[in-house]
Amino acid sequence: MIDSFLAYITLEKKYSIHTITAYKNDLISFTDFLVTQYNQENLLEVHYPQIRSWIVTLVADKISNRTINRKVSSLKSFYKFLQKTKQIAANPLSKHKALKIEKRVQVPFSFKEIDAVVKEVAIDNDFTSVRNKLIIELLYSTGIRRAELIHLKERDVSLSDRTIKVLGKRNKERFIPLLYSVIQTLKDYLELKKEFTSGEEELFITEKGNKLYETLVYRVINSYFSRASSKEKKSPHILRHSFATHLLNGGADLNSVKELLGHSSLASTQVYTQNSLDVLKKVYKQAHPRSNKNK
Repeated sequence: MIDSFLAYITLEKKYSIHTITAYKNDLISFTDFLVTQYNQENLLEVHYPQIRSWIVTLVADKISNRTINRKVSSLKSFYKFLQKTKQIAANPLSKHKALKIEKRVQVPFSFKEIDAVVKEVAIDNDFTSVRNKLIIELLYSTGIRRAELIHLKERDVSLSDRTIKVLGKRNKERFIPLLYSVIQTLKDYLELKKEFTSGEEELFITEKGNKLYETLVYRVINSYFSRASSKEKKSPHILRHSFATHLLNGGADLNSVKELLGHSSLASTQVYTQNSLDVLKKVYKQAHPRSNKNK
């Protein structure tokens, strides 16, 4: 039953490996709870009070509301699949309301902070420094996700067209233009990379010639921006956030930013508009002829 669902989201929904693993773990977690607490293995006979009991247990274990909502969402998708395949008549989670979560305020880096980091990392011309500079420049100038950056291949980069092909969520491809400055860093990096590998198809590698990994990318961003910014959160996602915010502040169309970010809907992109709205309010207040009269 669970295997059929996982096959469905893999082959038909084309979810990422990371998402599929999360769904699998959530379903196994609930199944284990069901067996332990109710001595029940049949997932077709589950009732909402049993699910609510699972949620109460997760809360008692001090799991965050955000994580609990994600786990319940996995379960809800599973039961939607069972309903769709006519294995159950109704989804036991059809009337469930998600737990309230605190809205995260993500503050983007300023252009001044990003510029300071790029200048600092550009001081040295060794392989590691140039690679780190390229990581920072690509994340900020394209808005790609950390996982997308890690999975880039050399063949995904077109120096002649000045574009990069990115494989996003659900295996959706998109092409993003590259700045001239990024092209120059790319050329420098590819030349230095030859000393560490022979024909490695992965674009980014470690000093040992291995594929780049997520924690290394996080450490690179956190390390450099800790010296240039006092902001609480310093991660690859904040660079993506900065990319979107700076484009919108510069007057970019919301739909265009949506395509560049690889979002499936505008709702996902609109989370980046708050900073832009703050800028618009400031401009409005300074420029509108009646603003002073309303004070």
